[in-house]
Amino acid sequence: MTAPLYAPDWLRGITVKQPWAACIVDGDKRIENRPRAWSTGWRLLHAGGSVDRPALRDPLVARTIRGHHLHTSAVLAVVRITGCHTDPDDGPACSEWAQPGCFHLDLDDVHVLPLPVPCPGALGPWRVPRPVFEQVLLQLPHLTQLFPEVTS
Repeated sequence: MTAPLYAPDWLRGITVKQPWAACIVDGDKRIENRPRAWSTGWRLLHAGGSVDRPALRDPLVARTIRGHHLHTSAVLAVVRITGCHTDPDDGPACSEWAQPGCFHLDLDDVHVLPLPVPCPGALGPWRVPRPVFEQVLLQLPHLTQLFPEVTS
């Protein structure tokens, strides 16, 4: 029997451009803005291959990432999406990180990797290669308690 090529099907990757990924990992950004809704569950937080340069001029972003390295094309953390919503048109934003007209993914349980794991990533929820998943578990062994579906 050959080893599976991908991590368990319940775990997907989410790619976020820098500096937004660093704001999640190194700051208090717990809302991710998306054009469509996402389902809840665990995700590997992946920093995309490019940097959103105009975002670097945003004072909130600049304050959050000051002194931090912007890793790209790598898994940086494990996060849990606990909900997805939009803000009411006439109401206040749910967070200073929320952008109007977007679906807001509620992020919780951010587990930062000590070392980024290189990985190409993709748009939308993507299947995680098994070697990447194994490297994540080696760095964060306590996650096996959170992921009862994982077998040694």
